[in-house]
Amino acid sequence: MQTTSSSASDDARCDPGIRAVAWPLYVDLDGTLVRSDTLHESLLLLIRRRPWMVLHVLAWLFKGKAYFKRRLAEWVVPDPRDLPYHPAFLDWLRQQHALGRPLVLATAADRRIAEAVAEHLGLFSAVLATNQPEAGAVNLSRQGKRDAIRRHAQAQGWAAFAYAGNSRDDLPVWQAAQEAVAVDAPSGVLRDLRQCHPQPQVFTSQPATWRTWLEAARLTQWAKNALLFVPLLAAHGWALQAWAQVWLGFVAFGLCASATYLVNDLLDLPNDRRHPHKRRRPLAAGRLSIAPAVGASGVLLGAGLLLGGWLSLTFLALLLGYTAITLAYSLYLKRIALLDVLILSGLYTWRLVAGAVVAGVELSNWLLAMSLFLFLGLALVKRCAELEKLLLDTDRHQAPGRGYHQDDLPALRALGITSSLVAVVVLALYIGSAQAQDLYARPQWLWAAVPLLLWWVMRLWFKTGRGELQGEDPLQFALRDRFSWGVLLGLGVLGAWASWG
Repeated sequence: MQTTSSSASDDARCDPGIRAVAWPLYVDLDGTLVRSDTLHESLLLLIRRRPWMVLHVLAWLFKGKAYFKRRLAEWVVPDPRDLPYHPAFLDWLRQQHALGRPLVLATAADRRIAEAVAEHLGLFSAVLATNQPEAGAVNLSRQGKRDAIRRHAQAQGWAAFAYAGNSRDDLPVWQAAQEAVAVDAPSGVLRDLRQCHPQPQVFTSQPATWRTWLEAARLTQWAKNALLFVPLLAAHGWALQAWAQVWLGFVAFGLCASATYLVNDLLDLPNDRRHPHKRRRPLAAGRLSIAPAVGASGVLLGAGLLLGGWLSLTFLALLLGYTAITLAYSLYLKRIALLDVLILSGLYTWRLVAGAVVAGVELSNWLLAMSLFLFLGLALVKRCAELEKLLLDTDRHQAPGRGYHQDDLPALRALGITSSLVAVVVLALYIGSAQAQDLYARPQWLWAAVPLLLWWVMRLWFKTGRGELQGEDPLQFALRDRFSWGVLLGLGVLGAWASWG
């Protein structure tokens, strides 16, 4: 660490206001200015837009990091407006810029990405990045970044410089800097940094906790997997072994579902960051890093498939099919109007099929027909609530990442209401069927379930039209809605009374 004996420098060390403009500040991008990694963001963009290029990516890696970053940036550059900037640190940089302090963006990211960020923010007088013509094909990290910063500072006539970073790779740069700024640096990195800079300026964010991970894995969405128990209940199966099997299937489905939710959030980051509610998700907000999320999705998927294979090979095949369809939905199918809601309703019914397989019971055609129409209605509720919030509130004509326009909302409402009512009609027809007469001691009591279910679906569409769902999943809304719990309890009581009298 360089030192000086001048009184001005001593004052600068004590007074943050004076120190703020003492030396030019070189700012790292990934993990510092942005609470993410633009290389990982670029990879996700490429996979989302051109998944077949994964083999090219592997070939690029063998030619070095600088070449890899250059080729990747030739195909995709993350939109700087969508990146999750560190809010407190960015505000501080704006204050420094207003005070006249020179700011330079110094990053190992490709120059195309760095220049796009610098142009968007309008704070930096210069950019140092990988694959700049003057830097050559060198990855601008560690000692390479330190040397590039030294050369740039000397060329500008600056006797010293300050540096803002976040990782262990930044330690060589900090050691050469006159002032150190650490942003979300791990405790071990801070400890090593304080050996050369006893009093660095530190910016911290709330670290990812187990609650963050549970939110990212969407544990509340596991409630959808309760559908695995419906075939067993509908068949009046009470064997403990069957219930234990379904419980294990519930866990296996939940693990695979959480893995696909993580993948969906990873691939849909740009759209989620523009969404009024989804931008608060851990990955979209930068509260969770991309690399750990990728690893967690692999672990969850592996655990779910292992458990599913232990239960039965048929159940494993259903899990694999569910995962493949969900990933295809995340990659592309969600952008096709109408097909997206058909897939969502089909995935609900897929759970019923899986529940019947793992429980070893026969799945009723009546139950299949009712579930297809009911869940199609719920999928359309979700889409209408989401589009009303996104399109009408923000005055957009087309939803980003979706195949819908503002003019499609009336047709979607009509289709959804019709589908929901058809599900109720199927229930009414089932009550008079031979299967219901054989299964229930007093099937006439099931007629009371018809107006109860009808009331629930009509109320749900009523609330959707009023905008009370706020773009929320209808099943998630039902979990916190007392009326929905009352309807569920009423249906359960009616089913028990019809079964045993």
